[in-house]
Amino acid sequence: MKELAFRSDRVLQLLVAWLVIAWILAAIEPLYPRDWLLENLLVFFFCGLLAATYRRFRFSNLSYGLFTLFITLHLVGSHYTYAETPVGFWIQDWFGFERNHYDRIVHFSFGLLLAWPMREILLRKAGVTRAWSYFLAINGILAFSGIYEVIEGIAAVVVEPELGMAFLGTQGDIWDAQKDAALAFIGAVIAMLVSRWSERPVPEPG
Repeated sequence: MKELAFRSDRVLQLLVAWLVIAWILAAIEPLYPRDWLLENLLVFFFCGLLAATYRRFRFSNLSYGLFTLFITLHLVGSHYTYAETPVGFWIQDWFGFERNHYDRIVHFSFGLLLAWPMREILLRKAGVTRAWSYFLAINGILAFSGIYEVIEGIAAVVVEPELGMAFLGTQGDIWDAQKDAALAFIGAVIAMLVSRWSERPVPEPG
């Protein structure tokens, strides 16, 4: 199937427009401007990487939609900081949690939303078989999640303490990094189970 160029792909154009609008809104009076800038370094790098590799490897529109949803969640967290996002406070009040769990939602979404694009790379570029692609996509998500937690910790040490704690968003939990990685792993497992189920042949009626 012939791939659409960006100028002809209305779906991808709408996704990019959505991200630009979401980024602009998140950039208006963020709660902690310096933390917002630090959080958005990841967005700049990731979006730049997708744009730079677009001609060499074009993801499916489903994958771009999943990327867009995840980045949107991240932009909301960067505007308020993950520990002070209103949605997280609403959930905290509804369920009587002791902390704001918005960061947990985003880490879970990392696995749930990005395992599919990772599997797409494995299938189309790495030549991995379908049977192995599920396992390797889950492990890839877990690896990237662990690497991010290490980078996040280093960034928190390098910057001033108050900004570092806002960036980390641990909210006093010494096992925060491990729990975040575990949630990403669970999200990836669920995504691959759904993917495996959706690819099962439909039985003939009879």
